[in-house]
Amino acid sequence: MSASTSEAAPVVSDGRMIGLIAGSGELPFAVAAGVRAGGFGLVVFALKGLAEDGLAALADQYQPVEVGKLGKLITAIKKSGVQQVVLAGKVSKTLLYKMNIVPDVRAVKFLFSLKDRKDDTIMEAFLGELETEGVSVVATTAFTQSLLAPSGCFTKRTLSKGELKDVRFGAGLAREIGRLDIGQTVVVKNRAVMAVEAIEGTDEAIKRGGALANKKGAVVVKTAKPNQDLRFDVPVVGIETLKSMKAAGASVLAVEAGRVIIVDKEDVIKMADSLGISVMGFDDFK
Repeated sequence: MSASTSEAAPVVSDGRMIGLIAGSGELPFAVAAGVRAGGFGLVVFALKGLAEDGLAALADQYQPVEVGKLGKLITAIKKSGVQQVVLAGKVSKTLLYKMNIVPDVRAVKFLFSLKDRKDDTIMEAFLGELETEGVSVVATTAFTQSLLAPSGCFTKRTLSKGELKDVRFGAGLAREIGRLDIGQTVVVKNRAVMAVEAIEGTDEAIKRGGALANKKGAVVVKTAKPNQDLRFDVPVVGIETLKSMKAAGASVLAVEAGRVIIVDKEDVIKMADSLGISVMGFDDFK
């Protein structure tokens, strides 16, 4: 059964602790700040080699957990007393194919139970494992609502008519690859596809697409999946996205308004202006 946004657990308001299962990137810090701002206690379950140590300063409890140790992660959550968790940060599926990741017994059973290894299949099954232990998962956006992209252009540099056509063209494609659970980002130029995001992730897709566009004028379009489950894999852009765009010579970052998170938005706009990159949110392309 496919997940829907309505399945996300409501946030408790009685002072309980919230657990944060943290991967890499900037989003875990934004979620941690949102949890604190909401007056909740915070327990961070930091995935080793991915989550940054700086999260410890924001947490009441900080517990590193090795990637692939599903049983140990669930044991740590239950021992902490946390009944609600939020997922934030990158955990690349490529880790499944690296020999240095040694899964524990529960993780092995989990992997063999999967019908396939699509992102949604893995994450829905993982949420199911948590729910069987009495742990509910709160929508990532419950603590990052203010970071969702608004509609319109945010930067000094606006888009040309040709770039707007590319955004419209790319929006439909990005939604379609999202529907197929392939990725959430496409790179286009002159209404031609330069790159489609897959297992390599957004930043690598941007670099690959920019190279094929001769490092000039590529348009990056990122959307949510049509039936996005807000408990996991909510699309995110930030400073690292712009760094990849700079390396790729890309000129426009267009994200779906109200459905894509912009981490450190003020810094993103400032950096985009310094690089001559346009950043916009769109919500009217069907």
